[in-house]
Amino acid sequence: MARTTRSAALGITIALVATACSAGASDPSAAGGSGDTTGASGEHRSCIPLAEFDNGDVENAAVQEAEFPWNRDDPAVLEGFDFSRVVSGGPPPDGIRPIEDPCFDDVATADEWLEPQSPVMVVEVGDDRRAYPLAIMTQHEIVNDVVGGEPLVVTYCPLCNSGLAFERTVDGQVLDFGTSGRLFQTNLVMYDRQTKTLWAQFTGRAVVGEDFVGTELVRVPTALLGWAEFKEAAPDGVVLSRDSDPSRDYGRNPYPGYEGSGDSFLFEGPRDERLDPNARIVGLGTDRDPVAVTLDHLREEQVVALDLDGDPVTVWWAPGQSSALDNASVDDGQDVGSTAAFRSTLEDGTELTFAPSDDDPTAFVDEQTGSTWNLLGEAVEGDLEGTRLTAVSRDDTFWFVWFAFQPDTGIVGGGTTDA
Repeated sequence: MARTTRSAALGITIALVATACSAGASDPSAAGGSGDTTGASGEHRSCIPLAEFDNGDVENAAVQEAEFPWNRDDPAVLEGFDFSRVVSGGPPPDGIRPIEDPCFDDVATADEWLEPQSPVMVVEVGDDRRAYPLAIMTQHEIVNDVVGGEPLVVTYCPLCNSGLAFERTVDGQVLDFGTSGRLFQTNLVMYDRQTKTLWAQFTGRAVVGEDFVGTELVRVPTALLGWAEFKEAAPDGVVLSRDSDPSRDYGRNPYPGYEGSGDSFLFEGPRDERLDPNARIVGLGTDRDPVAVTLDHLREEQVVALDLDGDPVTVWWAPGQSSALDNASVDDGQDVGSTAAFRSTLEDGTELTFAPSDDDPTAFVDEQTGSTWNLLGEAVEGDLEGTRLTAVSRDDTFWFVWFAFQPDTGIVGGGTTDA
């Protein structure tokens, strides 16, 4: 499609953030709508509520009597954090409605509406593998879930393309999270309903409030993949169902044209001209050793080896995932591909090096044993079949937001501005 101009995309984004992603319902009978889970036989199939999974029914901590920080005279603020730069994105708190009681489909059911290139966010805890379609996540941004018995908050900020998950047990209390309606550096600001403390999604850190300021949620590695890769790698996995909120039209992208023009929406943070602000990067590392691998470089090389915080890491790219932020239809966005990042050292101390497979564009081969690996870091053929690599936390995001939160970052595969 023709690329939307930055100013036009800004206008679209403002309108849609304020309306289409609010708590109002869409017509479930529309094409791609979420109300139809009727198979060819005409029999309606229900999704599985979270409470029916092992340890899925958890009790959240009690909600305290508290006001949002912007209504307090003197809220506690994280040292060095500029509360004045937390701005309204348009909707009120929970105007972009989180999913509180998620419901899940098996892979076969989800395959009836997802396309091979449909973007999904993948979260794994133990043997529990779950996919969260970005067609759903763009309209809810937060899912309060329990994965592998671990209470998690699964989040997606479409303005940053950041899909992150965190443990939501803090000081022995299970918190549940909502959307504050505020942004910081164009990034989603969450709040916990127990204390109304504000949390920055990009860091998982409590930044303004009372009880938890300075606390950082424990991050759980995630991946953004094309549906075909998850379906093949995790046939026994489960998928966030459209019936979690059957009122929505999940085939529609609320942010058409945002790809390539994202930093124009309420961004007032620092900039760095080594890369175009809207260049896609894979951000890795901690505050001690952050690095951004440009997607252009990763797409060209397909495998990039790094030393990250003292550990050897391998970063991969493969085709087959649509951008959720490009076309008016999520599935019709440009192919931005899927990335993965893993520690290169096995539990026995063996260090592996990798190359793209000559036989499968979405697979990788280790040069030590010739075993074949999928994008979830599992050896599917060869001497190491069944072995799993340890996933590394990363963020598939835009340069402008990565630099805003990680100004000391290095860059792999770039360093000039696209004029």
